[in-house]
Amino acid sequence: MIRYALVCGDCDHRFDAWFSNAAAYDTQAAKGLIDCPSCSGHRVTKAIMAPAIGGKAAEMEKAAAAMALLRAMTAKVKATAEPVGERFADEARRIHNGESEERPIWGKATREEAEALADEGIEVAALPDFPDHDA
Repeated sequence: MIRYALVCGDCDHRFDAWFSNAAAYDTQAAKGLIDCPSCSGHRVTKAIMAPAIGGKAAEMEKAAAAMALLRAMTAKVKATAEPVGERFADEARRIHNGESEERPIWGKATREEAEALADEGIEVAALPDFPDHDA
């Protein structure tokens, strides 16, 4: 696990985020998957930070517990909702408009599709995409 201090280029909000490793941050940043928790802006970058010294064990335990909770939440959603894959945005609209049976679904959507759904008043939430092993 690695923690980065991040800063939003839209609202200058500073926050910390945990990633399984540096490559995970790089991948998510390159895909524009990191959002500001304050303004939902997408121009999030690493902030200048000093190296952390001491207290690592407690921080790592907290991070591991948080990751375990996120993994459990994601597993629960995937176990109880219907996977619709790339059709997620279309199916969410159909459910919202009463054209399809109301039920929990999960799948993939682009950032633009998710933003369009939100603009239409359709509530969606992003699920973390975890590798099958701890990195």
